[in-house]
Formats: sequence, structure tokens, C-alpha cells
Amino acid sequence: MNDDAQRENANDAVTPQTADTGHSGPETLDVSGEIDISDLGAPNLRAALEAVLLVADEALDVLELASLTRRPAAEVGTALEELAAEYADTGRGFTLVEAGGGWRFYTREDCSEVVERFVRDGQQARLTQAALETLAVVAYRQPVTRGRIAAIRGVNVDGVVRTLLMRGLIAEAGSEPDSGAHLYRTTAYFLERLGLNSVEELPPIAAYLPDIDTLDTFDADPHVEV
Repeated sequence: MNDDAQRENANDAVTPQTADTGHSGPETLDVSGEIDISDLGAPNLRAALEAVLLVADEALDVLELASLTRRPAAEVGTALEELAAEYADTGRGFTLVEAGGGWRFYTREDCSEVVERFVRDGQQARLTQAALETLAVVAYRQPVTRGRIAAIRGVNVDGVVRTLLMRGLIAEAGSEPDSGAHLYRTTAYFLERLGLNSVEELPPIAAYLPDIDTLDTFDADPHVEV
């Protein structure tokens, strides 16, 4: 009995004890492979990348996208390549291309005919309500970035801005010093169409936009992304 008791005591001495720290260790790992998206700001990484690239003024590199999505650069790079392959395989009308050191959406080359037709026909069509609203923001806030226009209108304005550029109503006016984003202004053709000599002859904006104070908050509030 004494020998058995000694052996039992010896086993107890060498057996590691688990401290009760409230943490269950490796057993808390998510074995399903799901990634915590609480800090992503989107349903998943692919959705986050698509959303950012859709509103970006210029191509974004992997490091920028990794910083925005708070994911490792290697993971972001893989996701971008998978998205590009998926778009190509499914025959979408757009592609995701890495060019000039960054990633950006482009229309497919073999869709150029219908795009040209849209642009050509659009020259004769009347401006949509969305185009008129965007043009008003440019006219009264110029020079202004595409991001700021989108923030003021509350919607994506990429397509509308392209239409206004193609119709010669707005033009690029350099880049914003801090962000490098393109700035836009109205053109002489815009003034001609309205019968004005300068933008100073535009009617007071307060009469048409009673919520002007709301627009000013985008200039005053440093926490508003533009």
C-alpha cells in the first residue's frame, strides 16, 4: 500500500494542472474557418474590397486595401486575384485589373461597342435627375472631389460623373493636395448651356437647397469621410 501511495503521489506531482483563467485555450478556436468580421465593416472581405473599389477615384494598391479592410496584405491580394478570376470566368461586363501599381474596375474590351453606343446616344439625351443633382453639387462646391460629391448626395456617383465628363459639362481640375483625389469643376460649355458668363451668376443656392447647413457639415466635421 505504501508503494502504491508513493507512485500515486509521484504521478500527481508531474501531471500539469490547468489554471482556471476563464480562457479555454485552443478549444475556443473557430474550427469552421470563419473569420471574425467585427472590425471589417462589411459582410466579408470580398464585399469590402468591391465596395471600396467601386467608389475609389483611382487604382488602389494591396497595402492601401489591407489597411482599409484591416486584413493581412497576402489575404487581400489573394482575394483580389480570386475576384478577378471569378469576373472573367462568369463573363461579367467588367473586369478587375491590376495596373499602374493598383487595382481598379474596368469595362471589358469586348463590351466597348455597347459602351460607345451608350455614350454617343447619351449626348442627345436629357440629363437625368441624378445627373442634374450631381451637376449642381459641382457647380456650387467646385472644385470638388468625387468622394465629396458622393458624400453630399449619399449615393455612388461614379457613373454620373463619367456621363457629365463625356458630355463636356464638367472637367478635371487638378488633384486635392492631401488625398490626391481628382477635383472637378464646371466647364465653359456648362455656362454656355445655361446662358451665363460665370458661375458667379448662378442663382443663390439657399433658394434651391434649403438644407445648405447639412452640406456645410461635410466641410466642418473632420470625422465625415469624403
